[in-house]
Amino acid sequence: MRKILIIEDEENIRRLLEYDLKNLNYDVKSAKDGAVGLELGLSESYDVILVDWMLPVYSGIELVEKFRSAGLDSIIIMLTAKDEESDILQAFDAGVDGYMTKPFSPRELGARIQAHVRRLNDVSIPKSVVLGDIIMNLETRDVSINGKDVELTKKEFDLLALLLSRENVVLSRDQILSDIWDFNYDGDTRIVDVHIFKLRTKIDESNVFIHSERGIGYVAKRK
Repeated sequence: MRKILIIEDEENIRRLLEYDLKNLNYDVKSAKDGAVGLELGLSESYDVILVDWMLPVYSGIELVEKFRSAGLDSIIIMLTAKDEESDILQAFDAGVDGYMTKPFSPRELGARIQAHVRRLNDVSIPKSVVLGDIIMNLETRDVSINGKDVELTKKEFDLLALLLSRENVVLSRDQILSDIWDFNYDGDTRIVDVHIFKLRTKIDESNVFIHSERGIGYVAKRK
């Protein structure tokens, strides 16, 4: 049974999520503040962590950063009323895998969680991605260029793996948002551009480059 941790200080929302997710056959635990959430999140292994942004003691952003710094690879979905582009960028930079603004549909949240869990269950996913002198181990999430280790954030890793696995295929920004961020964003897709810029600087010494197709998206090619 997949395990989910809910960190939410609004009791009605927390109880609703507990009820809905238990009905979907998840093992659910919950916390009403950042301190308890941090303790639970670090003491056990969870497949999915749902975290509110505005929490007592530690904010949701602080929790995400602490979880990722501790090496947690759980799927983390931010639940918040904050919907500014800068907020969304900050959350994904911190390491979330999904972002849903309140009020949200519990059915949509359940569908997103199940989509993430299906990916965890997909044994057909390759264990590595190699293009040129870049080697990515998808299990340990290690990256090397010509034998030299490269430090990437969780989203940078996922984005690079997607691009390298689709060599010479132009991927639209909307497709990248959907595949990597599990996020249908009707506004500016600058979140993709920001991560591409950071990736380019980190793989600059490789014989692979990420090319921009004006008005379309991005493609990974060998130099």
